Amino acid sequence: MKLDAPVPGRPCWVELGTPDLDAAKRFYTELFGWRPERDPRQKAGGYTVAHLGEEAVAALAPLYQESQPCAWNVSFAVSDADVSARLLTEAGGTVLVGPMDVFDLGRFVVALDPGGAAFQLWQAVSFPGAGLFDEPGSLGWVELLTRDPAPAESFYSTVFGWTVRSSEDYVHWGVGGVDFGGMVRMDEKYPPEVPPHWLPYFVVAELDTSVPTALDAGAAALTEPTKAADGPRFAVLRDPQGAVFGLYEPCEEDGENGKNGAGG
Repeated sequence: MKLDAPVPGRPCWVELGTPDLDAAKRFYTELFGWRPERDPRQKAGGYTVAHLGEEAVAALAPLYQESQPCAWNVSFAVSDADVSARLLTEAGGTVLVGPMDVFDLGRFVVALDPGGAAFQLWQAVSFPGAGLFDEPGSLGWVELLTRDPAPAESFYSTVFGWTVRSSEDYVHWGVGGVDFGGMVRMDEKYPPEVPPHWLPYFVVAELDTSVPTALDAGAAALTEPTKAADGPRFAVLRDPQGAVFGLYEPCEEDGENGKNGAGG
């Protein structure tokens, strides 16, 4: 992704909804070296921002509703959340929450794409999103897993203006000539009960060190360390509470347009 700061149309933030916030903080702190800071405001409901050094990189939060799954959620930066919410509805998506203000930080939307994958919109005010990307312990790639790629490609291109670069097995999403994510078709190896979803990948310096660390801390490996075709080595894990996330070790040759993605 090679982002220096959040850019409209690209992922700007990731947050975990978990049934055991304290356990999640311990797990991800051990894995990534995060420094979690809980928002002291009562209305924040325990929302906790994880830092690397002084930079915010992700958030961890309790489950606020009974129907909310234990999962990582990806937010995409927009310049106007209200306009984007109308646009995504017209394109076949569904708004679940918002648009709503989050203190003085920004304006927020939770939505579903036509295939049922949840994602979020973030219109920054005082909080732009993550302050670090593509460094160990921070977000480096996002991937849509869906059973119906064609409508998804049309939907996201319409809503965000993403470019699409396709190979035989993988679709790359891009903005401004820079790829930041991809799309995978969910085939028969995905059980029917697994819904379409967005999967964040966090950068690690050494996959062969980070995966054992995660497993020793209670994670399960869904995809063992694998080399993507002409791309990085990656792994997909389930944390001890059940949230799925990816790790990847960038290729030395990765550049602005050279990243082939974790899944492809």
